[in-house]
Amino acid sequence: MELSTIKKTFGIVLLSMVSLCGFAQDQIARQAPSDRRMKDLNAIKLKGIDAVVPADLENPASDIYTDWNNIGVAAAAGSVPDGFKVDLRGFSMPTTSRKVTSKFGRRWGRLHAGIDVKVYTGDTIYAAFDGKARIVKYNARGYGYYVVLRHPNGLETLYGHLSKQLIKEDQIVKAGEPIGLGGNTGRSFGSHLHFETRILGQPINPALMFDFENQDVTDDFYVFKKGATTKNTSIASKGSGKAKTYRVRRGDTLSGIAKKQGISVNRLCKLNGITTKTVLKIGKVLRCS
Repeated sequence: MELSTIKKTFGIVLLSMVSLCGFAQDQIARQAPSDRRMKDLNAIKLKGIDAVVPADLENPASDIYTDWNNIGVAAAAGSVPDGFKVDLRGFSMPTTSRKVTSKFGRRWGRLHAGIDVKVYTGDTIYAAFDGKARIVKYNARGYGYYVVLRHPNGLETLYGHLSKQLIKEDQIVKAGEPIGLGGNTGRSFGSHLHFETRILGQPINPALMFDFENQDVTDDFYVFKKGATTKNTSIASKGSGKAKTYRVRRGDTLSGIAKKQGISVNRLCKLNGITTKTVLKIGKVLRCS
């Protein structure tokens, strides 16, 4: 056999081997996602036998709520405790928007039981904490399309004026999971998110816990005091100018803030679940009444 013929034959064989190798790699690449999916499915199948949803998500805050219903926002059975410590760790901001357009308090002769945050129709709204959907309904004269979640930390959060709800009643959700899309439904005059925080149906100013401007919570814990919400609301409605919250500025000290607000340092610490040794962060919102 001539040398040129041998070279030609060898080239064809080599090319075939390269092509076959490339084909095999393509097949492996195509198969890899399927293998991963099957691995995930098998893992889920294996976990399904032993893995169960934590009790605090199946029946969140059962230690203070006596029942579970899908009726009304304030229809939460159980007596409101004199004091209750709410764990704010593990939170997720309900929206990435930093603009609050309407605050908690008296408005147009009635209580505005939450805060309004500017969002656009279609913006994603997220669960603030792990929890379970108690109410997913429509209210034409009020919230429009809205969702109420109950959380293991004792809070219930409400998300109103949605354009679309992405979850169903009794569904378990995780913090940061999309639960709806921003909108302008119900008694609304422009697209926004109406956001409420409640304990046993009693509304609490969300600004005492959530700092939308800085996309953070005000502290690791919030200490709820029975009747404090009503008192804060009445102060706001009178327009006395006495702030019920204070945002920490550069150079502020606990003693300086306490003096400005007319309360003791100990009182200020108790209201915010902090100590005299706590380092104040600029922008942190402190409760002062």
